[in-house]
Amino acid sequence: MIWGELETGLAGLAADGVLRRRRVLDGPCGPDAVIDGRRVLAFCSNDYLGLANHPTLVAAARDAAERWGVGSGASHAVSGHLRPHEEIEQRLAAFVGRERALYFTTGYMANLAIAPALVDRRDAIFADRLNHASLIDAALLSRAEHIRFPHGDMEALARRLEQSGARRKLILTDAVFSMDGDLAPLPALFELAERFDAWLVVDDAHGFGVLGPGGRGSAAHFELPPSPRLILMGTLGKAAGVSGAFVAGDQRVIEWLLQRARSYMFTTASSPLLAAALLVSLDLIERGEERRARLRQLIGRLREGLDGLPWRLSPSPTAIQPLMVGSNEAAVRLSERLFARGVWVPAIRPPTVPAGTARLRISLSAAHADAHIDTLVAALHDCARRD
Repeated sequence: MIWGELETGLAGLAADGVLRRRRVLDGPCGPDAVIDGRRVLAFCSNDYLGLANHPTLVAAARDAAERWGVGSGASHAVSGHLRPHEEIEQRLAAFVGRERALYFTTGYMANLAIAPALVDRRDAIFADRLNHASLIDAALLSRAEHIRFPHGDMEALARRLEQSGARRKLILTDAVFSMDGDLAPLPALFELAERFDAWLVVDDAHGFGVLGPGGRGSAAHFELPPSPRLILMGTLGKAAGVSGAFVAGDQRVIEWLLQRARSYMFTTASSPLLAAALLVSLDLIERGEERRARLRQLIGRLREGLDGLPWRLSPSPTAIQPLMVGSNEAAVRLSERLFARGVWVPAIRPPTVPAGTARLRISLSAAHADAHIDTLVAALHDCARRD
């Protein structure tokens, strides 16, 4: 029976060291976490600028709840598009320098919207092999030919584009790769999109708010032009500290998504209080150079402190600092040893990362103190000495 198959499958996950454990936090997002009554130092969240529990955002959400209520009541296309939703779309478009933006409830849903609305089985998607799961799922849902190229390999991508006879071409990539922390070569990708008349869709989940002048993201960091072929997706629950996501680009593309993207059309709009909080968050991001400078300082402190460990720290310039361990069992064991010392760093295993590349994903935030970094460094060195 199917129940036995499920039990066997779960036992197999446990045996392979990939069974996930969900922890319950008894407090707001921040470096100091409380789990089962125990305080630990957390290096887990994507709250890169430390805004998730910022008092100004909390006050904005509270005030908006009193004015707009909690729920939107319907999809955007019916009656759920409230004034805060409209205002955040306009602000986001202006902020990233694009003609128009569309606000989504999550980044996953935003990614599921783009490719299936723009291409079909007559077309081809060219995707980096390390793209996020939401981009992979979007490519599969589109029914277009899904052509993957080795991570960051522009020569391989150029060959695949040249060989393709597809009606439409769409290049799909993360901007900052969430498990490695490295940046996609966006200028080279944009040049190939121009040469082969392709769309370039950039998932900037981990760059928005952190990279570029004023935190405007990876496209601004690389000074890409506001081309109609460039489509940006950014999430608003990471550096922005709230929830949701947006897609920004040419107004014709955005209108088409509004009319045809199923993950936008057929879902209830998010709470207006979140959109209102995001309006305040954008102000904090734009004025947040001190936070971004602080984050860069912490990255340097961590990398210097972890020099000489038996585990390799990937060459990431971002807040995502992967410590490569290797086997699933070793990564889980190291994570548990740190947790016993009051330091919480998650072990990342397949299928999230390729087999044999299990790692600890250290996520830094501007809310971390120097002492927090020093505690993590000391704990890892202590674990290394005791191996």
